[in-house]
Amino acid sequence: MLLLDLTYLVPLAEAEPHMDSHMTWVAAGYDRGLFLASGRKNPRTGGVILSRGERGEVEAWCNEDPFVVNAIAEYRITELVVSRTAEGLEALKS
Repeated sequence: MLLLDLTYLVPLAEAEPHMDSHMTWVAAGYDRGLFLASGRKNPRTGGVILSRGERGEVEAWCNEDPFVVNAIAEYRITELVVSRTAEGLEALKS
């Protein structure tokens, strides 16, 4: 599993005009089977996505995010080997 930590490089007001295209990109990530869960950080400095797949494929997909293309945000990607989960979340195990 990969943890995608998205951090804004600009004030939120500058990110907002790109939000719809970013969310379309997120939806396509789910459609491709790459994303398992996603959401905003609180405070709102970016977001987090739980992803699966080959790291190279996921990195390439992140580079297509309109936030990255337009220098609005950047990703830090951390690989996680899930060894234990709460009941019902066993599918998250690698």
